[in-house]
Amino acid sequence: MMVSPLADLCKQLHISGVYEYYCESASVNDDLESFLIAALQAELDARMLNRQMKILREAGFPTKKRFEDLVPESLPEDGRKALSELKSLGFVQEHKNVILLGNSGTGKTHLAIATGMLACEHNYRVMFRTAAGLVNEMIEARQDNRLSTLMHQFKKIDLLILDELGYITFDLAAAELVFQLLAARYESSSTIITTNLSFSDWIKIFHDKSLTAAILDRITHRSAIINMNGVSFRRR
Repeated sequence: MMVSPLADLCKQLHISGVYEYYCESASVNDDLESFLIAALQAELDARMLNRQMKILREAGFPTKKRFEDLVPESLPEDGRKALSELKSLGFVQEHKNVILLGNSGTGKTHLAIATGMLACEHNYRVMFRTAAGLVNEMIEARQDNRLSTLMHQFKKIDLLILDELGYITFDLAAAELVFQLLAARYESSSTIITTNLSFSDWIKIFHDKSLTAAILDRITHRSAIINMNGVSFRRR
């Protein structure tokens, strides 16, 4: 049996009483259904917009950057080729990672934020952090005995964007926290990492050879690795 548009809207909005009222009153007012459909659709649209705005605020983007603001011809070749894949958000659905790897100023952060904002608009939970900011947040949480709570919050995020990995090195304790986070999210959610260092140089970030290998093993498994080496926008 086909569900009426009004019944479907009432179900989405969790207001079954309104539909019951309509069923009791429909015979009295022939225009009641069209009025209610218009009114409830407006309410549903408003709720969805408010939800998207909340998700965008909670994501913590430092600035708003969208795909429409990009000049594709200015991106490195691999970046241009990856645009359709990033826009599709298929990697988020499949719990895969994306690593944007290359020198400074080639559009890595722009692509990461644009992807994150698009994911927010599709009701995915997104969080943006710089690598240094994330580590400081986890260290503070550990000092306040909130680390397990914070890790649980991060695990529920559909898409974590970890920006500027490689500009600051970590001590062993910080490196272990990064590994703990990535291990908790392994194959259950997606992460985008922007970095200026090739994988062979990640030992400079984490210092410990075994820990670096373990982090690379988890973050590169089922990942799209995008070469973003090119001429810096700022130098142009």
